[in-house]
Parts: sequence; C-alpha cells; structure tokens
Amino acid sequence: MRQPSVTARRVAAASVSLVLAAGAAACGPKDNDAKGAGGDTTPHKGGTLTVLNANPQQDFDPARLYTSGGGNVPSLVFRTLTTRNREDGAAGTEVVPDLATDTGRPSKDAKVWTYTLKKGLKYEDGTPITSADIKYGIERSFAPELSGGAPYLRDWLVGAADYQGPYKDKKGLDAIETPDERTIVFHLNKPEGEFPYLATQTQFTPVPKSKDTGTKYEEHPVSSGPYKVVKNENDGERLTLERNTHWSASTDAERKAYPDKIDVRSGLDSSVINQRLSASQGADAAAVTTDTNLGPAELAKVSGDKELAARVGTGHFGYTNYIAFNPTIKPFDDPRVRQAISYAIDRSSVVNAAGGSALAEPATTFLPDQKSFGYTPYDLFPAGKGGDPQKAEELLKEAGHANGLTITLTHSNAKDFETSPEIATAIQDALKKAGITVKLQGLEENDYSDKIHNVKTEPGFFLAHWGADWPSGGPFLAPIFDGRQIVKDGANFNTGLLNDKSVNAEIDAINKLTDLDQAAKRWGALDKKIGEKALTVPLFHPVYKRLYGEDVKNIVISDWTGVLDISQVAVK
Repeated sequence: MRQPSVTARRVAAASVSLVLAAGAAACGPKDNDAKGAGGDTTPHKGGTLTVLNANPQQDFDPARLYTSGGGNVPSLVFRTLTTRNREDGAAGTEVVPDLATDTGRPSKDAKVWTYTLKKGLKYEDGTPITSADIKYGIERSFAPELSGGAPYLRDWLVGAADYQGPYKDKKGLDAIETPDERTIVFHLNKPEGEFPYLATQTQFTPVPKSKDTGTKYEEHPVSSGPYKVVKNENDGERLTLERNTHWSASTDAERKAYPDKIDVRSGLDSSVINQRLSASQGADAAAVTTDTNLGPAELAKVSGDKELAARVGTGHFGYTNYIAFNPTIKPFDDPRVRQAISYAIDRSSVVNAAGGSALAEPATTFLPDQKSFGYTPYDLFPAGKGGDPQKAEELLKEAGHANGLTITLTHSNAKDFETSPEIATAIQDALKKAGITVKLQGLEENDYSDKIHNVKTEPGFFLAHWGADWPSGGPFLAPIFDGRQIVKDGANFNTGLLNDKSVNAEIDAINKLTDLDQAAKRWGALDKKIGEKALTVPLFHPVYKRLYGEDVKNIVISDWTGVLDISQVAVK
C-alpha cells in the first residue's frame, strides 16, 4: 500500500485503502463484547445500518477502487474471486474463496493460476455471473479513464504492460483465458505465490459487458454481493444500499447481510462522527464508522465512561511509522550515523506524541508484529524505552562527529499523529541528549509528499509510513527495499534507494512460494537482514479505536483491515 498521504484510497483498504488503516492479533473481543453492547447479543436480520464517515466513497466502480480484501463498503456490493476471512484477529488475515470454489490452483512454477466459479452465482437482475464477466471486469480496469485501482495486474499479467482497456482494444488480454463459463486462467510474467491475495482486489469483480456504462458505471454498478446501489449522490457522499434479492447465502460463506438497508453518509467532521456515535440518538444508535478513529482526547473521555468504553472496537492493521534515511546525502551515507540515531530514539516519547500507548505500539522491526507478515522479533540497535544517548555518542565519535552533529528532519504539518510536528519534536528532543541538534522542516501535506517521493528532491532525514496492500511481507518489503522498484522519474517509495542484488534475489525466491506460511518465515528473515543496514528507524505501529452505536451487534475486527467489518454487523 502506498503511503496514505499520496494515495488515500490505499489506507482504507486498509481502508487501504487503508487501509485504514495497523501488531499482535488483537480485536474487539479483548476490549469489548464481540457480539455488541447490551441486551440480546444474538444477531438478527432487519433494520437499517447507518455509516457515518469523513471521506466520501468516491469512484464506486470496481475498476477504480484501491481496496484490500474487497474493501469494506465496496465488499457489500462487489464480490471477487477470493476475499478476506471475516474473523476476528489473526484468523482474519487468511485468504478464502469468494466467487471461486477455492483460493486458486497454481502451476508448478506459480506462473499460471486457475479458478473455477461456484455454481448458482447471479447478479442483482438474476442473470448468471460468468468467467467472461470477471475477465471483462479486469480488462476495463486498464482503461485510462477508469484508473485508480491496484497496479499489480499491469505488471504481473503477460503482455499487459501497454494494454489500454477494452474501449480502445476490443481484443482483450490473451493472458486471461476463459475456456468455459466457470473457468478462468491467468498467465503471469513471473512466479507469484501471493496471487490469491491479489484476487481479493475489486478489479476481480465481475462486470457484465452489456451493462457497462464506462465512467458512469459507478452511479449504478451491477451488484454481485448481498446489497445493490439504489442511490449514489455527490460522488459517493451519500450511498443507499438495499438487499440484492438474487444474492444467495449458500454461495457466500463470508458476508452475513443482516441489515435490510445500509445508509452511508459521508463528508462529516471526525469530531461530529464520534459525538453522534457517543450519543447514539435515533438512527445513530444503529450506526458505525469505517474511517474515523478516536483521537487521544476523545479516547480519554470515552475510557472514563463504562458504557462508552464497552462500545469501542480495537484493531490492528499492517502499518509502520518510521524514520527514513537517504544514504546518498551526508552525513547519512555513514552507517554509524544512522545507527547512532537508531540508538538515540526515545520510543516512549514518540508513542506519547502519537496519542499514547492505547493508540500506538513501539516498533523495532519494519514488518508489523503479526504472524501473517512473517514477524520476526529483533532489536538491532536497542535503545530501551528512553533511548541510549551514550551509545549514540560513541558511534558519532567513531564517525568523526565528537563535537556533535546538526541535521534537518523533514516532516508534514498535517495533524495526523504520524508524520506530524508532534512526532518530529519528540525525535528532536531525544536526539538532543546524544549531542545531535535537529532542525525541523515542516511542509504542507502536498509539498511534503512531492518532496519525499522524488529521487531528485528526497531529503536525507524524514518521517514516513507504510501500510500493506494485503497481510504479507511481500507488499510491505518489496516497494521499499527492492532496487528494481526505484522510480527515477516518478513517485518513488524505495526511500533508502537500496539496490542490493541479494535482497532482490530473495524477494524473487519468496515470491515463488505458494506455501504462504513458509513465505512468511522468509519475509521475516529478510526484514532482519535489511534492518542491519539501518536504512530506517521503525518507530511505532498504530492501534485503531473506533466507537459504534449502542444497537450495533456482531462486532468483527480482523488484523487484515484493523477496523470493524461492516459485512458482519447486525442492528436491533
């Protein structure tokens, strides 16, 4: 997942998009009744679920959405070949079948993946869903006018690099075969053991060619899920979803579809959302949010109220906030300087600046601390809770900086508790104890993003963050550390400009593995190997705390998304 400041969709996907968007297995059950607050905890069908969000559900077209696991609100309308397991905690990081009968059958070299559709799949109008519809849905995602989705298919599919979609090239992609109405085969450029994860993206949603209205399709996309769009106002600011009577639970083990109606209202201020959820008056008693966290002050207030505290869902998403170094700029070209800063960091003060231990967990590894990522505990430059300024001074002396050092830290001025002034100031204070004077360069969000993602302007020392497109080490480590992904004339995310042949080769070797547990172990080992280079200083992983209305039941929060799964919710 790209950093949210650049492409916000991805964190929701997490949303990836964020995502979104943060790791030991942890969710609602550890902090609240997983089935909902108060009274009869048995989920029942019926009622209207209200969704109160800050960000509109823009581009409600499966081609344009950047989601992981099928998304949250989108997953109510769009089914995909595979999806996330709708379970609490670590169990929710697993890939499971959705439209397909299994998670995919790879060839021996994992370059060909075959799927078979379940029997009895239908659209909202009762017509059958076919493999040709999935092929067409993927092909239209290549159309320039429908851009915005995940970029993987263009890279992974044979001959897809320059494809411009079915509106310009009616021949389609030869890399996708549909030998019959229930079979679809994908031919890849190289082995990709994590293809089942990719098949959860909304680009794998079936789209009937006869109903495709191009850029207007988002106004009324044809549903393959339990709900259909009956109203889409102001580009996703107000979405009204009602039951798709042709959806069958017998073909869908993941979505519960308890409410009769879903009313999505967006464009709201975050403080207003939390206030309404807290009060739970009228329709707000049966309301949730899919994108608004509790801030430090709000959480303090909620924690002091037993009834409110019982209505807080806690989640973790694969996400790391970190310091990035550009080793082509002095003095950061010297590993001892980078190591010294690693030792000097006071993670306790950084966590406090991020909102406290309830909203942030200290990190010493780049990978989030979740099994699915391959988390392997290590602390290569142990700073303890408050930093080790003495060790930092020793390294600086070795590096020729016995009289200290003056450096500039670039950060965003956005009040996001991630790359913002609060975090920068905490780092400044910690490094001062080691004789390092830190000047702060705060930039407006767009200027900050442009600067740190351009190889020509990337500073030597700056704050960054990264979230995963799916819960694995692959989309976490490769974009940041694969030298072949360095972009010289565009948005670059390999912040350390690392191009190590052994690292690149190990990424390729892991990508060939179809045993995801085995792959996870290798990602963890690679994380530690890269960590020895001190190209980043992991700071913390965020924790998500979100309120829900008093009449909401069946709270499920997986480590895939870190947020309440709207497909599982029931209301009174």
